[in-house]
Amino acid sequence: MVFSRFFKKPYREDHFRTYSIPPGERVYAVGDIHGRADLLESLFLDISKDYENRGRAKTTIVFLGDLVDRGAESRRVVERLMALAESPMPCVFLAGNHEELFLKVCGGEQSIGGVFHRAGGRETLLSYGVDPELYDKCEPSQISALADQHVPEAHRAFLASFQDYWVCGDYCFVHAGIRPGVALEEQENSDLRWIRREFIESDADHGLMIIHGHTITEQVDEQPNRIGIDTGAYASGKLTAIGLEGSERWFLST
Repeated sequence: MVFSRFFKKPYREDHFRTYSIPPGERVYAVGDIHGRADLLESLFLDISKDYENRGRAKTTIVFLGDLVDRGAESRRVVERLMALAESPMPCVFLAGNHEELFLKVCGGEQSIGGVFHRAGGRETLLSYGVDPELYDKCEPSQISALADQHVPEAHRAFLASFQDYWVCGDYCFVHAGIRPGVALEEQENSDLRWIRREFIESDADHGLMIIHGHTITEQVDEQPNRIGIDTGAYASGKLTAIGLEGSERWFLST
C-alpha cells in the first residue's frame, strides 16, 4: 500500500477553529471500505458500543464512498449496506470514484475495462461470482460484459443513488474533496470524486470543515480545513470512522 505523498507540517492547536453540528445530533462518518466486509462489521460493533456509552442522540451514519474494489468482499459490503439503508437507521451514502468506475463498467463502457481492473475491479467481479480463470482470459474490453452478466440491477441502482456530498452544521462530507475557491453548489462531480493534490495541498478556508476519504494516510489526517479518514483499510486492516457531536470530534478504528 502506498500512503499519500501529500503531507503537511503539523499545525499548532491554536490554528484550529471550532466547528459543530446541530444540538441533539450525532454523526458517524466511515472511510473507504474497499471490499473489507470483515472490518465493516467490526467497526459497526465499535460504533454501537460508542453510541451506547455516549447515550441516545439523533444519529446519522455517513459512508464516504469507495465501498468496492481491492478487497475480496465487495458484494457482501454492498448487500450489508443495502440492508442498512432499509433499516430505521438514518444513513447517507456518498459516491466515490470506484463506484463511478464500477457503474460505468456495468453500463457497458468497454473502454475503461483496463482502468477498472487496475483499480481492483478483478476482486469485485470475483465477489459477484465471476470465474477467476474466465476473468483472467478476458481482454479489458470484455470485462464490462462480465459485469453486466453478474452484477444485479438492484446493486447498480443502489450505487447509482448515492449523493455527491452532504452538509451537517459546519461540516461537509464528500469522497475526495472539493476544488478550493469554487462554491459547493458549483463543484464538478469529477472533483468531488477524484480530486487530490489541489485539495490536499490547499490551505484555503473552505467555510466548512471537509470530511473526506480517497487519499490514504497511515493515521487520520486532521488539518484546519479538512479531515481525511481513509486509512487504507483494504491493505492495512484499519477502517476508520469519525464521530461528531456538538463541537466534539473523536475517531474509531478497527
